[in-house]
Amino acid sequence: MASESILDVIGVGIGPFNLGLAALLEKTDCSSLFFDKKTRFEWHPGMLLEGTTLQVPFLADAVTMVDPTSPYSFLNYLHEQKRLYRFYFFEKFQIPRKEYNHYCQWVAAQLPQLRFGTEVEKVEQEENGCYQVTVFSHDDQERRTYKSRHVVIGVGTKPYIPYPFQSMTGEQILHSSQYMDKRKRLLNGRSVTVIGSGQSAAEVFYDLLLKQPDYGYELSWFTRSKGFYPMEYSKLGLEHFSPDYTHYFYQLPSEKKKAVLSKQSLLYKGISFQTIGEIYDVLYERSVGQQTMNVRLQALTELVSIEEREGMYRLSLHQFEQDKTAEINSEAVILATGYHPYIPDCLNGIKDKLEWDANGQLVIEEDYKVKMHSEGNHHLFVQNGEIHTHGVGAPDLGLGAFRNAVIINQLAGKEVYRIDEKNVFQQFGL
Repeated sequence: MASESILDVIGVGIGPFNLGLAALLEKTDCSSLFFDKKTRFEWHPGMLLEGTTLQVPFLADAVTMVDPTSPYSFLNYLHEQKRLYRFYFFEKFQIPRKEYNHYCQWVAAQLPQLRFGTEVEKVEQEENGCYQVTVFSHDDQERRTYKSRHVVIGVGTKPYIPYPFQSMTGEQILHSSQYMDKRKRLLNGRSVTVIGSGQSAAEVFYDLLLKQPDYGYELSWFTRSKGFYPMEYSKLGLEHFSPDYTHYFYQLPSEKKKAVLSKQSLLYKGISFQTIGEIYDVLYERSVGQQTMNVRLQALTELVSIEEREGMYRLSLHQFEQDKTAEINSEAVILATGYHPYIPDCLNGIKDKLEWDANGQLVIEEDYKVKMHSEGNHHLFVQNGEIHTHGVGAPDLGLGAFRNAVIINQLAGKEVYRIDEKNVFQQFGL
């Protein structure tokens, strides 16, 4: 069934960024629809552990950084939930991850242009430049076609598992994004090994560490990083997650960008000071009286291979500095190996019209448009798929509203939201 009317924009995927786009579009006359195959908004459900928090302040909600008066702000959410005084006495900038997810669900429930349970199958471009978007509704098993002047891809990132282990994933070898789904089975096993160096690895390890006395499993944590290092969280360091740094980074040559990104991992891949402290405190208390702990932590150690043997897994590990290899047995392995951007299959129909760089990545302009071979008035925008062009701030929630403001001003053909040029104290270039 085809719709004759032409929308101003269609959003593919409903994560935090496209959710913010939909909310901020409410101040415009732009017509829009947003589609996601999930049945409801869920933000990393496999990592909604008790006691975990966002790593950014609550101001990094869907709208506040460009429109603090919006009815979709986190503070208004608290007001509607009758939680303002509780939050006032909570006295923390970083909110529980569980509450952030509930806040996003609250925003989503108020936006009628969101279509959950509906998968975008194809994005094609007509001769006049408009996009034809084919979607499949899982509710009524119907396929529909919509036309739009612009499309915004907001599918986010997907869990990354190193190639040698991709064929082995299942109940006992899993990505950390599945942790909560598999947790009960893991707790009842004999041994668990966590692989990775970031916040997800630390949170999974800490959760398993707290429950270890009740279940008695052997617990190990290996990372190929140089240590269990904290994330850079100084105030001037945080200014790298600003529109100013994004602009500076965008102007750098492509090869220079790759070199810079390779040295910035601790800006976004480290562990919070609090989590490291909590882990250490538990280890310290359990070691009173020279008690033996069935726990092992080791850095500078890479997981080389996994081999299944009689219901267990033999892990081959290589320690870089010693250049030594060892093997251990583990009943379960949790790969906290991060997330990678990806190009959704629905874009296959227009791949030849898009420009790609030498590394096979999309060429994305500073205003978040994908560069096309034939430029026109109908654009494809990308959310959180531009770290290679815009830098470390691409996946950061604190820059989501800014990016949406840049996109919306283009969709509306006027300045709907003010874009400030000087936001930080430091200067990034000469």
